Amino acid sequence: MSRIISYILIITGAFVAIYAQAEEEQNQYILIGGVVVLMMGIYRVSRNIPSKKDQDENNQNESSS
Repeated sequence: MSRIISYILIITGAFVAIYAQAEEEQNQYILIGGVVVLMMGIYRVSRNIPSKKDQDENNQNESSS
């Protein structure tokens, strides 16, 4: 469920940012809001991905056992 919310945030933020750029008179506040929502979604997704360093340490521990 949390992953779905993250993807919705990413899609919504990207749509809002593109929409704000497409207008002739760009509303900077809408653009900033869209980018913030996009970054929140990306952060939530990346938070659940293990780092490469952690994966390497786990692989070394498993191979030495």
